[in-house]
Amino acid sequence: MSTKHSNMTRRNFLTSAGAAAAFTIVPRHVLGGQGFIPPSDKLNIACIGVGGRGGAQVGGCSAENLVALVDVDASRAADNFNKFPAAQKYKDFRKMFDEMTAKIDAVCVSTPDHTHSVAVMAALKRGKHVYCEKPLAHSIWEIRQIMAEAKKQNLVTQLGNQGHSSSSIRRFCEWIWDGAIGDVHTVHARCLLKSLTLL
Repeated sequence: MSTKHSNMTRRNFLTSAGAAAAFTIVPRHVLGGQGFIPPSDKLNIACIGVGGRGGAQVGGCSAENLVALVDVDASRAADNFNKFPAAQKYKDFRKMFDEMTAKIDAVCVSTPDHTHSVAVMAALKRGKHVYCEKPLAHSIWEIRQIMAEAKKQNLVTQLGNQGHSSSSIRRFCEWIWDGAIGDVHTVHARCLLKSLTLL
């Protein structure tokens, strides 16, 4: 019985294996074209408060995987509930967290103002990154508690304040900085609210 010795050395083998592996790792743009995002690169997001202003936030998150939508008013949230049939629907965010915490990467909070900090803290304590509409909380104490929890959990948080990122605000700042409207020494600001009629 004759034994043939191969000319394959350890170095040749590793070089060949590396070349073969390089062909099996295909960049994502080859598979899906420009702008394609594979499902593995998407976040699993839960949106709490999806009617009214929350509807805009759902739209802003729609490029990701919306896994849960929460709203106490199903009729007001119906449009978004219907647009994302694969997302689980809830009336109570606490129940959503009980059932889906392991399936969520981040949470978007767009509930009425007085409930923001409660929903945000619930998400942070479960290790979820958070985007919240303004105002973040009712008091400085609540804000300090939220900041401490986000730091403790090493989470990313963001507070929505779209008005300050609009082109008109930036243009106005440039006018002031350039002296285009003279020296500004006093600013009067006013907030107009719709009047409420209590029946």
